[in-house]
Amino acid sequence: MNDQITVDPRIWNGKPVISGTRIPVTVVLDQLAETGSVQKVLRRYPELSLEQVRAALQYCHAMIGQTVES
Repeated sequence: MNDQITVDPRIWNGKPVISGTRIPVTVVLDQLAETGSVQKVLRRYPELSLEQVRAALQYCHAMIGQTVES
């Protein structure tokens, strides 16, 4: 679905993570909710890129869309 997000049963029990890291998508979302700023998230996690944060949001949007349509 998105090359920035990986779902692998060997990493975080199959929870979606940012590709090339062990940072779960949920952590990115939690940090966005806490700080209210993408720039603050990027400062806390310098290994992340703006594209990866956007990909996390797009992934969640797609998952919510699938849930509603089901």
